[in-house]
Amino acid sequence: MNHLADLVGALPPGRVLTDPDVAASYARDQTFLAPGTPLCAVAAETRDDVVATLRWATEHRVPVVPRGAGTGLAGGATAVDGCVMLSLAKMTAVRELSPADEIAVAEPGVITADLDRAAREHGLMYAPDPSSYEISTIGGNLATNAGGLRCVKYGVTRDSVLGLEVVLADGRVLATGRRTMKGVTGYDLTGLFVGSEGTLGVITEATLRLRRAPDTPPATFAAEFPSLRAAGDAVAAIVAAGCRPSLLELMDRNTLRAIDDWKNIGLEPGVRAMLIGQSDDGRPGEAERMAKLCEANGAGFVAATSSPEESDELIGVRRLAYQAKERLGACLVEDVCVPRSALPEMISEIEAAAERHGALICTVAHAGDGNLHPVFVFDRGLPEPPPHVWAAADEVFRAALRLGGTLTGEHGVGVLKRRWLDLERGPVSGDVQRGIKDVFDPLGIMNPGKAI
Repeated sequence: MNHLADLVGALPPGRVLTDPDVAASYARDQTFLAPGTPLCAVAAETRDDVVATLRWATEHRVPVVPRGAGTGLAGGATAVDGCVMLSLAKMTAVRELSPADEIAVAEPGVITADLDRAAREHGLMYAPDPSSYEISTIGGNLATNAGGLRCVKYGVTRDSVLGLEVVLADGRVLATGRRTMKGVTGYDLTGLFVGSEGTLGVITEATLRLRRAPDTPPATFAAEFPSLRAAGDAVAAIVAAGCRPSLLELMDRNTLRAIDDWKNIGLEPGVRAMLIGQSDDGRPGEAERMAKLCEANGAGFVAATSSPEESDELIGVRRLAYQAKERLGACLVEDVCVPRSALPEMISEIEAAAERHGALICTVAHAGDGNLHPVFVFDRGLPEPPPHVWAAADEVFRAALRLGGTLTGEHGVGVLKRRWLDLERGPVSGDVQRGIKDVFDPLGIMNPGKAI
């Protein structure tokens, strides 16, 4: 195509990848969804590469799908036919790290855990830590407003973003936000782009808030329960008691069994759920206090430790959860979020949906903030989940909304949740969101068919 030759000519050599097999390697994320066939991929290394790509795409009305590391779980970075897959994975510079101002300025391809490690060299930390933090990128985290294990205390990605550099669909460069801790000038465009899933523009730089790293290693506890509902009751008790965990993670029996089959963690037959929590504020006895609340709510075994090695081992079990479930089959991964007081009831709803429809559901949860990840496992090789899995998922989503919750706490809408979107947002919100999309992307070329 002549217009593709124009794109090749507008970018440095090697940036445009036209080989169909190479382009296809950029076409999907971690979902089961079959991607479309991209026209090409662009491996951007600078902001100017992004600007040139979007100017060309606007001129020729070619859809653009931005992507980071491809670790998304909602289909937000899957190709549409004839699109440019715009990869930001090679934009990996931490341009600035200021201990005095407690900020970092990072490009979108920076691995999340690498930024945290760089901050810790200065006694600081980058708080957001999705379970994929060793492989996911800052840009992908921004696009989905990712959460993570520590968000019960430190908030989701949006809570750590001060400003952005965004390339709009027509190639203009927009600066949003600030470097200061406070600022209310104009509309909050920074907050608008965080979580927009690449539908409004492409983030090429982020000014991020850092926090003081804890002075002492966190204290960690683990508790085993005879039922998932009892574990949910323990979470409610911990929250009601005014405890401030920095991490509070829940795993059900199916998840634990998948991990045990893989890593032999010594799972006992009567254990139906495990709760892992941490406290990093240095208050003596905080982890033990939460452990005792677990005992009071039926935990059969509880252990607490201040050893960094033992803590890392316990948290490592939680971080194995998704990979363990992938070993069982194809996965429909969801992330409903409910008010924390509704967590026990939401757990019961998930269990009931699994039983009613004969679906295998493995549930983990960022329990301290009510964010549950029911993972629906089905046979590999199917183009999509079978009807009984969709039926169970439908019940889970509707239950979350009925309990005052939301369809997604951190993975984004992508493609997978669009069928339920109007149940949550309503017609007026839908009209407003489509109007916003039209302002930033009037031709509809930015990640079409996703998010809204």
